[in-house]
Amino acid sequence: MEQQTLKITGVLSDPTRFSIYQYAARQHRDVTVQEIADTFKIHANVARLHLTKLEDVNMLVSDTKKTGKGGRPSRFYRLSDEVVSLQFPYRDYQRLSEIAIESLSALGEAGEQALITTGDRFGYESARAFVQTLNEDPNDMVTAEKVKFIERIALNQGLNPEIHYDQEKNEVVFRIFNCTFKEVAPSKGICNMHHALINGIFRFFFSDVELKEESNMFQKNEMACTYTTVVLNH
Repeated sequence: MEQQTLKITGVLSDPTRFSIYQYAARQHRDVTVQEIADTFKIHANVARLHLTKLEDVNMLVSDTKKTGKGGRPSRFYRLSDEVVSLQFPYRDYQRLSEIAIESLSALGEAGEQALITTGDRFGYESARAFVQTLNEDPNDMVTAEKVKFIERIALNQGLNPEIHYDQEKNEVVFRIFNCTFKEVAPSKGICNMHHALINGIFRFFFSDVELKEESNMFQKNEMACTYTTVVLNH
């Protein structure tokens, strides 16, 4: 995901190319190389190069169609479905998640269990998605490598992590200085959900694992949430 974001940023850093992308996004129809060349007063070969680069990072997609005027089929470009799903319409998922968490918390024990299940699944799926993008397999990793991957996933989630693996004790100490749900008023249910999220990440790499919470950042004089676990499998 990080690599794809960097690629997109690099492609859109060219002012003309960014303007071409904005133009194509506003048309709600296919555009051609010649249309872009005429609109931006550039050579058709230059227009084709810009469109190809936008297609390379999946900002645009293209196909060839016959124009009905004879001759060779022309290539038509349009906004990719992937970009449409990311941009339109505006989606306020953060506020929706806050309301959902607060609503589940208010349901008592059943709601708290639902939060725990949700957190664990989110952590597990986040770890799996990250590893898959790198074409890695946790079954091929030694413990130290798995721990490093956990740290990278936590970094990507903005948890500001600190992790230490003691090979002699076969123990991991995992500390985070930021909370995924800090915008939501801390409660037992939400903290349990976050604990489950972290546990889900570990569970992806170590099937038999249970994190013990040693400290909570929402407690007085605590700067971080700290978890310890004994790694039961290699």
